[in-house]
Amino acid sequence: MKFADLWMPVKQGTDSAAFMAMGHVALNEFHIKKQDPYFSEYVRTYTDMPMQVMLRKDGDRYVSGRFLRATDFDKNLGESNNPEWKTVVYDEVSKAFVVPNGSVGFRWGEEGKWNLLPKNAANQADIEAELTCIDSRDDVVSVAFPHFNPGEDDTLLRNIPVRKLKLASGEEVFVTSVFDLMVSQYGIDRGLGDNLATSYEDESVAYTPAWGSKVTGIKTADLIRTGREFAENASKTRGKSMVIMGAAINHWYHNDLGYRSIMNILHMCGCVGQSGGGWAHYVGQEKLRPQAGWAPIAFALDWHRPPRHMNSTTYWYFHTDQWRYEKVEADNILGSTATAKYRGYQIADYNVVSQRLGWLPSAPHFNKNPLDIVKAAEAAGATDEAGISQYMAEQLKSGEMAFSIEDIDAEENHPRNLFVWRANLIGCSAKGHEYFLKHLLGAQNGVMQEGTEGANCKEIKWREKAPIGKLDLMVDINFRLNSTGAYSDIILPTATWYEKADLNTTDMHPFVHPLGKAVDPAFESKSDWQIFMRVAKKFSEIAEKHLGTVKDVVSLPMQHDSPMALAQPYGEVKDWKRGECDLIPGKTAPLFKVVERDYANTYKKYTSVGPLMNKLGNNIKGLDWNTDLEIDQLKTHNGVITEEGISKGLPSLLEDVQVCDTVLMMAPETNGEVAHKSWSALSKKTGINHSHLYEGRHEEKIRYHDIVAQPRKIITAPTWSGIESEEVSYNACYTNVHEHIPFRTLTGRASFYLDHEWMLDFGEGLCCYRPPQDLGAHKNLPKELAKKLEGKKTLTLNWITPHSKWGIHSSYQDNLRMLTLFRGGPYFWVNEEEAQSIGLKDNDWVEAVNANGATVARVVVSQRVPKGMALMYHAQEKNVNVPGSNTTGKRGGILNSVTKVVMKPTNMIGGYAQLSYSFNYYGTVGSQRDENVIVHKIEDADVNWLEGDLTPEREAQLNPEGINN
Repeated sequence: MKFADLWMPVKQGTDSAAFMAMGHVALNEFHIKKQDPYFSEYVRTYTDMPMQVMLRKDGDRYVSGRFLRATDFDKNLGESNNPEWKTVVYDEVSKAFVVPNGSVGFRWGEEGKWNLLPKNAANQADIEAELTCIDSRDDVVSVAFPHFNPGEDDTLLRNIPVRKLKLASGEEVFVTSVFDLMVSQYGIDRGLGDNLATSYEDESVAYTPAWGSKVTGIKTADLIRTGREFAENASKTRGKSMVIMGAAINHWYHNDLGYRSIMNILHMCGCVGQSGGGWAHYVGQEKLRPQAGWAPIAFALDWHRPPRHMNSTTYWYFHTDQWRYEKVEADNILGSTATAKYRGYQIADYNVVSQRLGWLPSAPHFNKNPLDIVKAAEAAGATDEAGISQYMAEQLKSGEMAFSIEDIDAEENHPRNLFVWRANLIGCSAKGHEYFLKHLLGAQNGVMQEGTEGANCKEIKWREKAPIGKLDLMVDINFRLNSTGAYSDIILPTATWYEKADLNTTDMHPFVHPLGKAVDPAFESKSDWQIFMRVAKKFSEIAEKHLGTVKDVVSLPMQHDSPMALAQPYGEVKDWKRGECDLIPGKTAPLFKVVERDYANTYKKYTSVGPLMNKLGNNIKGLDWNTDLEIDQLKTHNGVITEEGISKGLPSLLEDVQVCDTVLMMAPETNGEVAHKSWSALSKKTGINHSHLYEGRHEEKIRYHDIVAQPRKIITAPTWSGIESEEVSYNACYTNVHEHIPFRTLTGRASFYLDHEWMLDFGEGLCCYRPPQDLGAHKNLPKELAKKLEGKKTLTLNWITPHSKWGIHSSYQDNLRMLTLFRGGPYFWVNEEEAQSIGLKDNDWVEAVNANGATVARVVVSQRVPKGMALMYHAQEKNVNVPGSNTTGKRGGILNSVTKVVMKPTNMIGGYAQLSYSFNYYGTVGSQRDENVIVHKIEDADVNWLEGDLTPEREAQLNPEGINN
C-alpha cells in the first residue's frame, strides 16, 4: 500500500461493488461511447459476450434464460455431435446465426474444432461474431435482473435490444447477446427508454461510481479514475493491466461474485492471457506443478481406477453436524426472478440433491457398506459392472438403499478413523472449531446453542439427539505438537524439510523444489512416505486374515475435464427422485464403478508402480497418452521389485527418491517426451500444432538429483494455461489467447454469463453485488449466552481473519521468538474509537463470542483498524497463554471458535461443463469473513486460568453449562 499511487480503503466485503463500478466506467467509455478496436476483438473472440441468450417471459417482463444452442435450429445447424452443447452467435458476415468453433460440445466425440479460431463450425468459413444488435434490432423489451443491495429494489428493470427468432420447435422467442445483457445490467444508458445513468454521479442507478461509493466508502472520483486509467492503460498496451489479490477475497460467502467482478473488468479490457496483465492471486491458492506424475502415486491410479474422493467442506459440514445449526435460509438468498422449484429447501437439502444427481461426491456413499452392496447385487444375479450398477439404481429408486447424507447422523454413517497428515485441522484450519470438538471428537467444547434449525430440512432425517464423538481413532502425522496432536489418539512423528527427500511446488515461480535430506530424521521420526509404507505393511498382514480380496463400488460424480461434464444439458435440473427423469448412472445420478480390493497386497502395491500405467496410460485435464516408455525407463532408473508376488518386476517405490523420480518421470512439466505426448493429444482436439511450446526440450528429463544440484525450469505443459518462456512471463490463460485453446467452459470462452438453472435461481447468471451474508450467530442469542452478556458493554463487530502475522510458514506463532515479538499469546485488533466506547485499553483481556463459541485473547487497540471490524490473524492456537472463557466455562477458543461452515448452493452444481466437480478445484467452499461477534472486556480480576481440580463432574461436562444437546 505504501508504494501505491492511490489507496482505496474499501469497506470489507464490498469488493465486488467497487469492481462493478469501475467496470461501469470501462464498459461505458471503451465499449459504448467509443469502441476500442483491441477490446472489441478480444471480447468477440475470447469471451462469451457475443453468445446468444434466450429470454423467458415472466409476467409483463422478461428474464434471461439459457444459451441458444444448435439444437434450437433446423438440422442442428449441421452439427451432429453434441449439438445440445454447442452455443450460437450471430455472424455479421453471413447475417445468420452460426455455431462457432470451440464450445464444449467440440471437445468430446470429434477432433479439430475445439479451438477459438473465428470460424463457422459447419464450413470453417471466417465469421465476425456480433456483439450487439442495437442497430439491427427487431424490438426492445424490458428484462428483469435480480438485485441484492439492502434498501433498494430487489429487481432491476432494463430495456434491451432483441432479435425475434423462430425455433425448430416452432416456438417464437426473443434472443439477445451477453454483451447487451451486461451493458444494461451495469446501468449504462443507450437511449432505449429506461432512463439509466447518464452521469457517473447518479447514485440511484446500480453499479455507477456514485452508487459504488455509497456501498464501499470509496470516493466516487477514485472509482472513476481507477476504472478509466485501468482501461486506458490496457488499451494502450494491449492488455497489460493487472489485479493482484490475496486469499481473503475467497473467504466471503459470496466469494465467487467477488472474483467474477474482477474477472469481468479484466476480460472487458482484454487483460487475461496477456503478459503483464491479468490477475495474480497471491497466497493460499497454489498449484501442484507435476500433477500428472503425482496423481497416479497419490491416488493409486496405477493399481485402481477410479479413486474415492470427497470434497472436504461438505464432508465436515455434515460429519461435524454444523448443518443442524444452520441459520442461513436458502430461500432468503434466492433471486427475485427465481423459478425455484426447490423453494423451502435448506442449504443442507441442496447438497443432498447435488449428491443424488451425481454433482458432488459422497462419503460414505450409501447407508450400506459398498462391499455388501456388491455381494447383494451378485446374489441377485448381477454378473458384471453394468448389472451391479443397474441393481443399485433399482435399489435407490425403490428406497431399499439410500445415500448416507439422507440420514447422516445414523451410526452406520459416522466417520470412524481419521488420519490427519501434516495439517492442523483442529488448531487453525477447521471452520466451526467447536463443532469439531463436540460432534467429531466428543471433547470439551464451547458451542453455545442447541442446534434445532436442522429439523427444517426436507431431505435429511432429523434425529432429536445429536451424536457426540463420532470418531473412534484419530492419528496425527506431524513434526510438531500442535492442537491437532493434542487431541489425537496417536501421533506419528515425521521428518521436517531438511530430514527427507521430497518435492514441493508453487505457482510463484517455474521450478520444482527439492526438500534435500541434510540430516537424518531425529529420534523415531520418519519421512511421510516411510510412515505410510509401514502402516501399509502392518495393514496388509492383518488384512490377509480378516479382509482378503473383495469387490467394492465407487460412486463417482460427474468429473470436470471429462465427457461426464456433458451429462445434463441446457442447465436444467432433472431430479429422478421427483419423477422428472429416470435414474441413469453416469447421466442423472453418480456413475457406479466396481473396483477390486486386494487388501492383503496393499503393501506390495504401495511400493511399486502398478500395471494400469501400461494398460490404460496416464491422463490430465482430459488428455490421454501412453506411458509404456516411461515405465520401462523407471524400471531401469529405479530398479524393480524382486520379491515374489504381484509387484515382482515392476518399478520400485521403496525409497523416497524413487517416488520423487517417478513423479518427475510421468509429468509433462519435467519430462520432455511426456510433454510431447500430452501436447500432441491436445493438438488432435484443437486442430492446431502446439509443438513449438516445448520445442528444444523434447529429450529433456528432470530428475530429483538434478534439482538438488541446481534449479531447473519446468517445461511448458498443457496441464496449465501459462507457458514457460524466456520472452514471456508466466501468465494464466496465455495459451487460451495465443494458442486459441478454448477455456474449459460451456462456450469455450471466458464466461460473463452462467445459464444453469440454480445460477439463475440464485440471481447470479451475471455477476452482481451481494453484501456480506448475515450468518445469524450473533443475533437472537440462545438464552444461556444472552444471560451471560447481560450488563456488559459490548461491540458487535465483523470477524476478519487474515493470513498469519508473527508466524510465517516455518516460524510458528507459538514458538518463543514469535511470542516474544508480539503479546506473548493470542490477540485480536479493534478500532481505537470503538474500543474507547466500551472502556477497552490496549492489551486488555477481551472475549469475542457468538452462538458458535468464544475466543479469549489480548486486545490490540489501533487507529489502523476500520470501525465495525475485529481482526484476528489466523494460526493462533490455544496452547500458550490462553485463559478460560467465562461465557463457555471452557478454555478460550481460537480464531475459528466463533466461525462455522456455511455452504452456497451454487457451488454444488455439477455435470454441466465447467460447473463440474474436480478434486481440489471445484466444489463447495468454506467461508468465515461474513461472521459477526460480540466483543466485551474481561476485567483482570475475572480472568480464569481454569486451574481448579479436574473433577469427574467437570470432565464429564462437555458442553457449556445449560447446553444439553
